[in-house]
This record gives sequence, C-alpha cells and structure tokens, in this order.
Amino acid sequence: MDTITHRTVEHDGITLHVAEAGPPDGPVVLLLHGFPECWYSWRHQLRALSAAGFRVLAPDGRGYGRSDAPAAVEDYTVLHLVGDAVAVLDDAGAERAVVVGHDWGAPVAWHTALLRPDRVAGVVGLSVPHLPRTTSAPTPRLAQRYGPHFYQLYFQQPGAADAELAADPRASFRRVLTGMPGGPGLDVPPGSGFLDALRDRPALPAWLTEDDLDVFVAEYARNGFTGGLNRYRNLDRNWALTAAWHGAPIRVSALFVAGERDMVIGGAPADALAATLRRSCSDLRGVRLLPGCGHWTQQERPDEVSEEIRAFATDCGRLSPT
Repeated sequence: MDTITHRTVEHDGITLHVAEAGPPDGPVVLLLHGFPECWYSWRHQLRALSAAGFRVLAPDGRGYGRSDAPAAVEDYTVLHLVGDAVAVLDDAGAERAVVVGHDWGAPVAWHTALLRPDRVAGVVGLSVPHLPRTTSAPTPRLAQRYGPHFYQLYFQQPGAADAELAADPRASFRRVLTGMPGGPGLDVPPGSGFLDALRDRPALPAWLTEDDLDVFVAEYARNGFTGGLNRYRNLDRNWALTAAWHGAPIRVSALFVAGERDMVIGGAPADALAATLRRSCSDLRGVRLLPGCGHWTQQERPDEVSEEIRAFATDCGRLSPT
C-alpha cells in the first residue's frame, strides 16, 4: 500500500478524497466504487494498473469514507456524481480517462460516458450493465417485478437501513460482503432488516481478510452508510433528470465484466447480456463473465479484473498524457 498516495479535491462546495497510484504522466484510469465500499475496494487494481504504467485515481464517492457527505438526499443524484467524476479528472489535469465503475459506481461510469463523452476514452462496467432509460419511473417497476419488499424499496425509507447497518459496522460489512445471494431478488419482509436477508457465513472467503474488514470499518467511521443509501433514494429523481437523454446511446468504447454468480445479472448468459448492452452501447467491445465469481468482482477476482481493465484501456485508450 506504500505506492498509493492520498489527496483531496475541492468541488461543488464539498471535499472529495482520492487515492492515487502510478506515474503522473501515465494514461488515466478512473475507478468508481459501489455500496457499501470505498477507495479501498480498488486496492488490487491501484497496484496492478499503476505497475502497468497507468495513473490510477480511485475517489471516495460523496457521502462515503473520507469524502464529505452533504445532508440533503437530493445532493446525490447521478448528475452530482458525474460532476464529481469530472471534477476529479479536472483536478488531475486529465483531458480523458478510461472510466471504470462497480456496483453503484457502474451507473455513474455509464452516465459519465453518456453525458461527457469528451472526457471518456472508454468505459468499463462491473456487475451492473447499462440499460436503456425506461418509459416509467424505476421504483414502481421494481415493485412490480420483485414485489413490495424488494431491498431497494426498503432502502427508500430514510433512517431505517442507515441505523440497521450502523449498529455494528463490522458485522454489517461481514454480512454484506460475504452473504449476498447468487440469484436475483432480495426481500426485506416487514419486521425484518436488510441484513436478515443475507446469509451468515462463519468463515471469511479467501479474498477477504479480517484486516480488510478493519479498513472498511475505519473508512466508514466518519460518515456511516447514509450517503451511499442516498443513491438508492434518487432512483426516481435520476430517471426524471435524465429525460433529455432518453434513447441516446453511449458512443465510446465499452466493456462489461461480471461474475456468473452475481445476483444483479441473475444468471443471464453472456450473449443475452451483450444483446441488451448493444441496445444502449454503440461500440461494445465485449462481455466477460467470470466463472464462480459473485458480486464483489474486483475484490473476488482481482487479477482477472485488473487484466481486463488493462487490456481494454491499452486497446481503446491511447490517452493523451496528463
């Protein structure tokens, strides 16, 4: 970890924390984490990609880790998050970057490519594919598809999941990072909590250590979980705000990588995912499914994910030095 440095970026009245590695004049790769994660989720890629000659930037999203956490729910829209990503590039003096996002970071990466293609040399989505904008708001559609107790609908309740996850952060991280189901659907029935819906594994998997849990707990000590949950609370607002881009494709080069056991893709085969992504990505370079891998892609399979990003960035990047 001694090759990773840390700095801050002032933007939009808040301070963002950024972990960085690699040569200052290297082509830039921007890594955007998901929930409940932080810059540390990219620890393996920070090392591997910087060793390959890339300048790697891994910010804590607003509300996460060491970054500031605005109080208002409406300060966490996808437009704010894309603005934060661009601000990190501006601060680094990077005209363009390969933008990589995992989990909630994936929609931010996809929308950065959609809204600011001038700043994006290529986009990689991990776990969450880019889907065309629907004709109606997301939360009613989620209720119709998965039922009224779907976990993302539970997250809409201000304070409920926040308090549940904050009661014992270490236990929360352990349960969330190791107990996600392998198939679609995750219900939180009345009278229960999100953590109750996850499996309780007695032993940590090989890719996650007690020291890793220590870091996540320490990084979340300042802000807790509310900032991350506020992203879910903007699902319908994001849909309304992006009406002007309805039907617009992502035109930069794109790659999608996911674990075969990831609940997000629900067992969908690569060819079906590719067909869906081609509806919204005009230059899809490929779909990679990692056998036996679950949702926490870049942590579970660090070498494979790092190599996919490196090869893609090398192929499509040819970025101007910063």
